Amino acid sequence: MKLVFIYGMPAAGKLTVAQELAGLTGYKLFHNHQVVDLLLSMFEFGSEPFVELREEIWLSVFEQVCRSKLPGLIFTFAPEATVRPTFVGEAVRTVAAAGGEVEFVELTCPVEELKRRIDSPSRRAHQKLTSVALFEELHTGGTFNALQMPKPRVVVDTSLCTPARAALQIARALGVSGV
Repeated sequence: MKLVFIYGMPAAGKLTVAQELAGLTGYKLFHNHQVVDLLLSMFEFGSEPFVELREEIWLSVFEQVCRSKLPGLIFTFAPEATVRPTFVGEAVRTVAAAGGEVEFVELTCPVEELKRRIDSPSRRAHQKLTSVALFEELHTGGTFNALQMPKPRVVVDTSLCTPARAALQIARALGVSGV
């Protein structure tokens, strides 16, 4: 199983690009807000039970997908301060222990463009960050730089291309089927 681990800042286009990539590859999409939104219905963001359950669910899904023999899974992820520093390594170990591999993909975008996108209707469909003021506060405070991510196999600046073009670039760089 190949885990395509797409990460980037809020509003970089992770879900939109991941949806396009899923269409190209046939891989299942595991959007991080599927878990985040579930847990926000019970716990405050960043609280101990929220953080613990979020990571347990993410890792459990990775393990079960590996066991199910699916060819691939696309996971979207926003590195930020409430994620434990051990999570990414645990994700890699979980997938590797089941015979799979993790391919890291970073989506980038200039901060001014992120601010323009942050309050878009598509972000409101999930309980995503939609306040420019809060984004600026968190960005300035280092929240989005708190986690050291592995070197990505491919980096795409989503301000320079459409989501479909970004997905095609990723699929080609990773050599995933369907392209």
